[in-house]
Amino acid sequence: MSAPEVDQRSPERRARDEQIAAEPRLPHPGLPAEATALPIEAHLGRRRRPIAVAGVVENGLVRPLDPMVNLPEHSRVIIVATDTT
Repeated sequence: MSAPEVDQRSPERRARDEQIAAEPRLPHPGLPAEATALPIEAHLGRRRRPIAVAGVVENGLVRPLDPMVNLPEHSRVIIVATDTT
């Protein structure tokens, strides 16, 4: 664990920072005032988790090597290739 750094702010700057931190947060401009906040886990839980699968690209199509892997149609993939030269 690293040692905390010494606070080198001036007393005026420290007082101003404390004043800013004590102010109420502004609402998000794109949301109605009555909207409730959700934790980030709730947003991330809505999507499928990424998986890494070995595969080959044939004629522009990605084919997983494992026949047990079933990707939904129109899945987004990231292709990582090795240098074959």
